[in-house]
This record gives sequence, C-alpha cells and structure tokens, in this order.
Amino acid sequence: MTNIVVIGAGYAGVLATKKLEKKLRKQGAAGDTQITLIDRHPYHTMLTELHEVAACRVGEESVKLNLEQIFAGRKVNVVLDTVTGIQFEKNKVVGKNGAYSYDYLILAAGSKPTYFGVEGAEEHSYTLWSYDDAVRLRDRIHDCFRLAADETDDKKRRELLTFYVVGAGFTGVEMIGELAEYVPILCKRFHIKREEVKLVDVDGLSRPVPVLPEKLSGRVERRLTKMGVDVVMNASVVGVGENFIRLKQKDSVSQYAAGTVIWTAGIESAEITADAAKELKSAGRGRIEVDSCLRSVDHENVYVIGDNMFYTAPGEERPVPQMVENAEHSADTAANNIAAAVTKKGSMEEYNPKFHGIMVCVGGRWGTARGGLASHQINFVSFFAMFAKHFINIIYFIQVMGWAKVWSYLTHEIFTIRNRRSFVGGHFSNRTPSFLLVPLRLWLGAVWVFEAVMKIVEGWFEKPMLKDFFGYADSWYDSIIRSYFGLAPAVDATAGATADAAAAETAASVGTLLLDWDFGLFETIFVSGKELAHSTLADYAFKLNVPFVNWSIDNIVLASDGMQVFMQVVIVLLELAIGLGLIGGLFTFPCSAVSIILQFMFLTTTGLYLNGVWMIFASTALLVGAGYTIGFDYYVGPFLKKHWKNIKWVKRWYLYND
Repeated sequence: MTNIVVIGAGYAGVLATKKLEKKLRKQGAAGDTQITLIDRHPYHTMLTELHEVAACRVGEESVKLNLEQIFAGRKVNVVLDTVTGIQFEKNKVVGKNGAYSYDYLILAAGSKPTYFGVEGAEEHSYTLWSYDDAVRLRDRIHDCFRLAADETDDKKRRELLTFYVVGAGFTGVEMIGELAEYVPILCKRFHIKREEVKLVDVDGLSRPVPVLPEKLSGRVERRLTKMGVDVVMNASVVGVGENFIRLKQKDSVSQYAAGTVIWTAGIESAEITADAAKELKSAGRGRIEVDSCLRSVDHENVYVIGDNMFYTAPGEERPVPQMVENAEHSADTAANNIAAAVTKKGSMEEYNPKFHGIMVCVGGRWGTARGGLASHQINFVSFFAMFAKHFINIIYFIQVMGWAKVWSYLTHEIFTIRNRRSFVGGHFSNRTPSFLLVPLRLWLGAVWVFEAVMKIVEGWFEKPMLKDFFGYADSWYDSIIRSYFGLAPAVDATAGATADAAAAETAASVGTLLLDWDFGLFETIFVSGKELAHSTLADYAFKLNVPFVNWSIDNIVLASDGMQVFMQVVIVLLELAIGLGLIGGLFTFPCSAVSIILQFMFLTTTGLYLNGVWMIFASTALLVGAGYTIGFDYYVGPFLKKHWKNIKWVKRWYLYND
C-alpha cells in the first residue's frame, strides 16, 4: 500500500487531492494507494471571499466548503488534526492526535499574516486570513457602530468610527472597498451620520495594487476616494496600539486615533512550513525551494505547492506569485507527477504555468482586472470585471464541489444578495413573498387538469386522433403562408379527411402572415387567423417548425394507430399529473419543468396561440420553491432532500443543493 499524505486543505491541497485521487482511480491504482488529507478544520475556506463576510455582504456559511462533502464517494481519508512536525528522514508526519507515515508527501499548508516586526501590530490589529478572522472582524465592525450610537463622548465616538486598513494589495483594497460599501447601510441602521465615519487605507507602496497596470491602479484609487476612503500611500506603519496607529511619512512619525486596525500587509508560510524550511532548502518567509517537478530539492518524495513553494519558471525573473491560480496549476502538476511515480505510467511534467490575469474588486458592484490569454491580456473594468470574477469562481467550484457549490454560490451572490450589493444590483434577488405565487400555481394547475379532462371527453383514450390533430394545424399554417404568396392551397395525401376539409375551409377564409423566417435548422412562423384590424390575442399563433421534430412525428408518433393512442394517453396523464401536482404543491419543480417541456412540444408541433403563452411564463415563475408555501412540498421536500443527498452516487457527483 502506497501512502500519500497531503498537509493543508486550502486551494492547493484540496485540488491536488481531488486530481490525484481521480488520476489513480482512472489508472486502476486506487486500491493500492491511500490518500490522507490532514487539516485542523473540517472545511475548506474561500480565502478570496473573506472580505464579503467581514463586511456582511454574504453569510459566513458561503465561504465554507465541507471536506466530507468535497470528498464524498472518493478514496480520501480526511483527518482533523494539527500537524506539529515532519520527520523527513523517517517519512512521517506528526500531529497532536497521531502520526502518519507517507511514501509521498504534499506540503500545502498555506500562509499566515506577517507583521514585519511592527510594534503592537499582532496584538492590536485584526487580520483577514481565515474564516474565524472574517467572523471576528464582522462582529467587531457591528460592535463599533452599536457602541458609537450610544456614545456621548465625541472623542470616543469618533475613535470607534475610525477604521484603518493596513495594506493596499489585493486583500487590503478589497476589504476597505467592501467596508466603504457597507458603511452607509450601517449608518442608516444605527442613525449615524456618514461624515462621522473615517475609512483609511494606508501602505508604504506608491500606488494601490501595484501588480496592476498604473492606469488600473489609478482607477482603483479614484473609486476608493469616491466611496469616501482616504488613500494614504508612501506611509509606513511603525506602531499599532489599542486605540491608535503610528505612521511614518518621510522622516516624520505621527500618531492617529484608530478604533479598528485591519492588517492585510503581507503573508508568510504557515508555522509547519516555516519549521520545515529550517531543514529544507528555502527562501524568504518560509517558502521551500522546489525543482521543476515541484519536488523539494532535498527530498524527491516531498512535493511543495501553492503559497509554500519557491520556484522561478523558465524565462521568468521572479518566483511564481502566491495567488490562487498558482495554487491551481501547481496542484495539477503535483498530482500528475505523483500519479506517474506511483503507477509507473505516463511521464513527469515540468511546472511551467501560464497565468491568465489578475483582478481586484472594490465592493460588490465594481472591479477592475487585467486578463485573457497568457500571451495577450486586456483590461476590464466595472461590470465586465465583476462578471469575470464570478465566472472564474464558478469554474473553481465546478472542480471542487460541482453543482452543489455553484448553486449555493449563485444563491448567496445573486439570488439572496443583501442590500442589492451585487454587480447586477438586486434585480435577480428574491424579494417577492412566495405566498403571492399560490394563486398562480393553483390556476395553472387547474388549467392543466381542464385540458386533460377535455381530451378524455374528446376520446383521446379510445381512438387515434393525433394525425388529424397535427394535420389540421399544419394545413392551417400552410394555407395562410401559401395565400400570402398567392399560391393555391396544398392537399396533403397523408392527411385525414378532416384535415383535407379543414384545409379547404381555411383557404376560403385565410388569415394574415406576419413572420416566416427559415434558419435551416428551424423555421419561425407567426400568423393571425384573421385580418389584423379584426384580430384579438386569441387569433395570433406562433410556431417553431423544426425538421427533426417533424420527422420524429411522421416516422415514430404517427407510425401506427397504437403508437398514436399510446402517446395520447401519455400526454393526458402528464397533463393530469402536472395539474394535480401544482394544485397540491407537490413536486412543484418537476411539474413546472414538465409543464415548460410540454408547452415547447406543442410550440413545435401545433404551435401556440398567444393567449396560451402565459403558461410558459407561469411555469417558469413556479420552478423554484413555489410548493413550499401552502403546499405538500413543505413537508415532502425536506424529507426527500435528506435521503437523496445520502445516496452514494448523488454525493459523489454533488447532485444536490443545501
């Protein structure tokens, strides 16, 4: 048995573990290997989204991904433990709760904030580098406003309402931008004037986010200033106290009141990596040197990835950056190389990453980015930058937890966004009380039941009727089209007598052709059964004429009388099931989905009158959660969800949502 131990469940550790398990399983080596992932938390944290929790744009649960769910159905042993040491000569990882032998080790322990020896910074500032940090900072911000609202001492009040963010890199800018967006909401909530709140972003850099082009850095600074942030560059922090901060500008040191100091000025390797760096060849801040295959230069069975690695790619002057894209790329390379070493299949690959850009968000509504292909990049701002950010996050979530996390992310960021703090505002946010959909649900259900009952009365259970049903519709549309072009009505030799008579009758009193566009794969037809001056909504009809659908009807549905009756019975039973389900609020999602499918089926066969198109929109409105108000889904839904998500293949493919 080959033992592979992964230290750290951050971006790099989680992706490396998933990719490695998949490669070993596909190569038939899963039974001979054991992958153990060790982390002190039972969840993976979205570090790049922590500022959203700290400034209360999304709930704290949105940045946590449960490790048990991530690795459900996979041969990965998730161990909750704090690693205290690594014995490289003995191939052993030592934790507080036990020891773990390995044949291959992946070190992906991540980073922690670094304070550069600034006096009082560690003791008196708030960090933003973990889930706990974000929750603690969120509570601190709320406490400051709550206490300030009751504070009668003006000096103390202003101190409580003064916030400094130290650092103008990605994390610092995103944190101060998020806070600046949230402050007006808090001011309204606690009846505090906005001008009483002071927000400052300070850094020794000459401009914010210097890895961006200078033009984009300037836009970031202007955006922050517009939001009421004092951007102080070329100023070094030399001290932090319980209620103050000291800044050095040129040769002058000044002290300012500060109720809250948020430290985002830099990172260094986590403790376990820093300890390992004392034994292994390393560079600054505990980053361990690796070869082109991402192995420690001292031990070939130790792979170092993500923030912990120190590697300069061919043709580059600087080492790879400590950013998420590097974590993703290095995880893939390490997984490939360990799989190749274990299975003796395939070859080792060298790490030569191509980074596709960088971006920074200033609040939930605005961002800027530079990205594209590795060799050709362009600038994005505002809507397009925010769209890119969400798209990239979704791609990551697909890799980690598939549909379950993608839906959860869209729900938090779009569908239930607080105070409209999204790049699409609150336009897609759910603010309509669900009980208002109950009358619509009942009426749509009743219409479907009525349609089914009428078909039963007409004899759909007893004799074939689809041939005449489709034939009449085709003759009607054809007669209007041919009349428009001055052609005689066509007679379909395969149509029934009823259809022939209908064609002749229609030809005598033809309607009006409004649109007939043929795109090859489908044709759109829009007509009125009367002259426009005398037409009502019930006279207008729309049809999608799809050749494949027509072929299926002619060669399958209408192939025999027995098949026609069978399809008729299926349609009637579906209409009854949809109607009764909607009326009772039971299985509302599948009922609404099938309702839409049936409507589109009718659209491509007989067409739809405009006065019936409302059923498509009503079905769409009822897709999500409509049966949980005065409906049986309120009781049945939670029961089914509980048992559904415990099915092995459902957990494995993440075919559920929480």
